[in-house]
Amino acid sequence: MNHKDLDVWKEGISFVTDIYQLAATFPDNEKYGLSSQLKRAAVSIPANIAEGAGWNSDKELIQFLYISLGSLEEVETLLIISQNLMFFKNE
Repeated sequence: MNHKDLDVWKEGISFVTDIYQLAATFPDNEKYGLSSQLKRAAVSIPANIAEGAGWNSDKELIQFLYISLGSLEEVETLLIISQNLMFFKNE
């Protein structure tokens, strides 16, 4: 199975693009803070999906999907913090 054929991977790539665009609107002093951490967590979502698919084992893919889910929860937490700090409005 090629990771590029997985809808969840494609959605992950789109999600990363959205996160990068949002993070670009954060204050300059957050370049190495929340913005950086948010982008790294978002990138790890499709990256772990790709890695899991590369093992050609359902067991490994499932493990990496759980890791991706953890990264998604991290992104959600960082977005809540960023919103509380008024870096963006919930739209």
